[in-house]
Amino acid sequence: MNKKYIENIFPEIKKIKKSSIRNGVIHAWLLAIKNGHWKKIDTIPFTLLIDTKKTLIEHTRFVTRMAMAVTQQRHDLNMDYIIAGGLVHDVGKLLEYRKQGKKFVKSDYGKRVRHPVSGYGLALEAGLPEEVAHIVAAHSVEGENMKRSREAIVIHHCDFIDFDIEKTRTRNF
Repeated sequence: MNKKYIENIFPEIKKIKKSSIRNGVIHAWLLAIKNGHWKKIDTIPFTLLIDTKKTLIEHTRFVTRMAMAVTQQRHDLNMDYIIAGGLVHDVGKLLEYRKQGKKFVKSDYGKRVRHPVSGYGLALEAGLPEEVAHIVAAHSVEGENMKRSREAIVIHHCDFIDFDIEKTRTRNF
């Protein structure tokens, strides 16, 4: 997997204006793939908490596009941070998960460190701005005890909109 692969699975990267942020997003994913020892990432589920066929890539793109739509209406948010934050908010899951046979399970690392924390580290290691790394750290329950930036609030809510709607697929209404 290389830069072209990441650009193809996440076409939203091309909408990031600042090249250093675009390159940081790509680098974060490549670091996670390498450190998580992944040969293939297109079938990884976006969550292990519910039974779902939605992949991590589909979820990531959905959250990013939803957050971009909010940002287009607000005009007071940084679009580069929104796109980058959306694209890397779950990058740490490549360290939190592993494949065991045909199933995906928590890795030993993932039993100790959740993806918002490992993703924050990956984002910084990849050279992404602190503002983007903050979005990663704050997007989940770990962000409940910190002051979220405006961009982090958007990604947090878009992430949970997608998760909560996906949960309803397993229930009969």
